[in-house]
Amino acid sequence: MRDTLTDIFRLLDLQSARCTRLEAAGAWSLRFPGKAGIKFAAVLRGACWMVHDGQPIRLEQGDAFLLTHSPAYVLASDPGLPSVDGTRVIDWTQSDTGRYGGDEVVLVAGSFGINPLHRQVLTQALPARMVIPRDAPSAPILSRTLQIMEQEFAEPGLGARLMRHHLAEMLLVQLLRAYSRREARPVGQDGQGGWIGALAHPRLGAVLDAIHGEPERKWTVRMLAERANMSRTAFADAFRDAVGATPMDYLLRWRMQLAEDLLDKGRSVAQVASELGYASQSAFGVAFRRVKGCPPKASVRAKARIEG
Repeated sequence: MRDTLTDIFRLLDLQSARCTRLEAAGAWSLRFPGKAGIKFAAVLRGACWMVHDGQPIRLEQGDAFLLTHSPAYVLASDPGLPSVDGTRVIDWTQSDTGRYGGDEVVLVAGSFGINPLHRQVLTQALPARMVIPRDAPSAPILSRTLQIMEQEFAEPGLGARLMRHHLAEMLLVQLLRAYSRREARPVGQDGQGGWIGALAHPRLGAVLDAIHGEPERKWTVRMLAERANMSRTAFADAFRDAVGATPMDYLLRWRMQLAEDLLDKGRSVAQVASELGYASQSAFGVAFRRVKGCPPKASVRAKARIEG
């Protein structure tokens, strides 16, 4: 059985950054820089505000949030307070726990870097910010993971940072599952689409698994509709409504993400064209240009210039 989310995570090459714990009390407002990746945090004790892109969001004990397009954001006891740079007033070089005035409020947080080639695969499927409330059906599972992570901060044993690294990955998957089941609340944005939401749909999820399992196969809408056990028209409409693209367009874009990854790893254009089921390099080149806006070789040269 295929697992589309696992396939996509493998392509994204998620790199877990440092997991941290924040303790604060009194009147406080801490500003943290944006990251070109994903940021999550959860409130273990007390309550606070998170201000992101000018929008204040109240967080209570048990709430968690996920930022995917992250400019600088603020955590505060009051959103009206002037903020100070949280990376300067707290000495993060000495500990993974930052302390500011006490421990009335406690949060744990983590972030992930994403392969720049494929960042949009995830960020385009998610809102810029979302909250998973403490009363969501997934909250008990999230709470158990957070309790283990809190224990790794309180009594760090052998391999504590490695444990926190893997716990952060677990939390990210749990948060995405909550989003796919519509338990998460996108803040300041309407609608919920993209392939992540479709994964929770039994029939559409089976189609995505099929596409990701055999991207080189000469799929047709009829073949994919049969996988979904739906009529061709009903399937095409449901897929477009859920994913925001037609089945064939989604297949094409996924193939080109794989192509860009293979080219980046040193495969020749001929090899990539063959692996992805194209009868000729020219047919592959036309498809690549349609999605990426340049020929395959030009994409490789552009990346080489950036790295050079």
